[in-house]
Amino acid sequence: MPTESGSCSTARQAKQKRKSHSLSIRRTNSSEQERTGLPREMLEGQDSKLPSSVRSTLLELFGQIEREFENLYIENLELRREIDTLNERLAAEGQAIDGAELSKGQLKTKASHSTSQLSQKLKTTYKASTSKIVSSFKTTTSRAVCQLVKEYIGHRDGIWDVSVARTQPVVLGTASADHTALLWSIETGKCLVKYTGHVGSVNSIKFHPSEQLALTASGDQTAHIWRYVVQLPTPQPIADPSQQISGEDEIECSDKDEPDIDGDVSSDCPTIRIPLTSLKSHQGVVIAADWLVGGKQAVTASWDRTANLYDVETSELVHSLTGHDQELTHCCTHPTQRLVVTSSRDTTFRLWDFRDPSIHSVNVFQGHTDTVTSAVFTVGDNVVSGSDDRTVKVWDLKNMRSPIATIRTDSAINRINVCVGQKIIALPHDNRQVRLFDMSGVRLARLPRSSRQEESSCS
Repeated sequence: MPTESGSCSTARQAKQKRKSHSLSIRRTNSSEQERTGLPREMLEGQDSKLPSSVRSTLLELFGQIEREFENLYIENLELRREIDTLNERLAAEGQAIDGAELSKGQLKTKASHSTSQLSQKLKTTYKASTSKIVSSFKTTTSRAVCQLVKEYIGHRDGIWDVSVARTQPVVLGTASADHTALLWSIETGKCLVKYTGHVGSVNSIKFHPSEQLALTASGDQTAHIWRYVVQLPTPQPIADPSQQISGEDEIECSDKDEPDIDGDVSSDCPTIRIPLTSLKSHQGVVIAADWLVGGKQAVTASWDRTANLYDVETSELVHSLTGHDQELTHCCTHPTQRLVVTSSRDTTFRLWDFRDPSIHSVNVFQGHTDTVTSAVFTVGDNVVSGSDDRTVKVWDLKNMRSPIATIRTDSAINRINVCVGQKIIALPHDNRQVRLFDMSGVRLARLPRSSRQEESSCS
C-alpha cells in the first residue's frame, strides 16, 4: 500500500510538471511572435532593389521556414518532457519493486525496451520534420525561364490529354470532352486532322511508336485506332524571345481577351469519322489507352475497375487485368519493355509484367492516401505517381516499399507527364497551375497560367 501511494504521488507531480511546462511553451511562443513581428515590419519597410513581388515571396518563404523550425523545436521539447516522464516512471517502478527483490538484469531489459521504443519515435518525428523543412528549401531553387510559344484554339470543351507523335511528321494530338480528337502543326498551330468517330468524351490520345496511327479512349466505353495522313504547313516565325517571362511569374488571362471562336477553326482540316479498329470489351468509361512496345498490342483502363490487353490486328481481348477495388484513372506502358502500370481511385497503382509470356506477375504500390490520378514510367526502372492527396512520388521498381523522392504540393495532381530526356516532371494541378520539377523533387518553374490551350517552352 505505501508503494501505491508513492506511485500516485509521483504521477500527480509529473502531471503538474507537464501542465506547467505546456503553459511555459505557450507563453514562449506568444512572446516570440511579439518579438519577431516588429523586425519583420521594419524589414518590409526598408528600401530594397528587389521587386516587390520577389521580396514578398522571400518574406513568405522565410516565414514558412521559421514556422517549420519552431514546430520542430516544440516537438523536441515535448519529446524531452516524455523522456523525463519515462525516467520518473522507471524510477518509480524501481522503487515499487525493490520489495520484490527484482534483479538488475530484468530492470535493464525493461529500460532497454522502453528506450528502444522512444528512439524509434524520435527517428520518425525527426524524419517527418526534416522532410517538411527540406521541402520549404526546395521551393526557393527555381531557375527555369518559360515563355509562351504557341496557342492551339479549336476545341469547344475541356481538353483531357495531350500527346506528341513519335514518328515523322511530328504532330501534336489533343483529346477533348467535345467528342473529338485533333492533330495540330506544332510550329504553326494549325489544325491538320479532326477525328469524330467517338460518341462520347475523348479522354486520351496516344500515337503508334512507328506508324501514323492514333489510339483514343472514350466515354462511349470503346477505344479506337485510326490512321491519319498529314502534310505539315510552312512554319512561321516564333514569338520574340525578348518577351520571355520568369517561371515564377504568373500571367492572368481573362475570357474577354480570348479571340472569337464562334466559327469552327477546324472546319478546313480533313475529318476522319470511321476507325480502323474499335476495341469493345469494357462495361464503363474507358479513361485511358496506350500502345505496348512494338505497337502490336494495346492496353485500356476503364471505370469498370479493369484494364484490358488487346491484339491490335485482330481486335481480340488477350487479357483482362483485374484486382483494383475501384475505378481506374490511368494506364501507361514502358517505352522499351512489356510493362504496364495502372492507377486507381483505390489509392494504389499496379505494375503488370508481360515480359514472360507464361507468367503475368503484378506488383501493388501503396503509398498514397487518396486517388492515384496517374502513374508513368521515367528513366530506367523508375515510376512517377501523382495523387489527389497533393503529393507526387518517385519509385524504384526494384524497391516498392517506399518512394525515393516525394514532392508535396498545395493542390491535387491531375494527369502528370515526364520529359525523359531532360528528366523533368510536369505537374498539372486542380488550381489551373502547371509546375515543373526535377526527379529529386526540386521545383524548376511554374508555367504561365491561362484559360486557353497553349504550348510553353522552358530553358
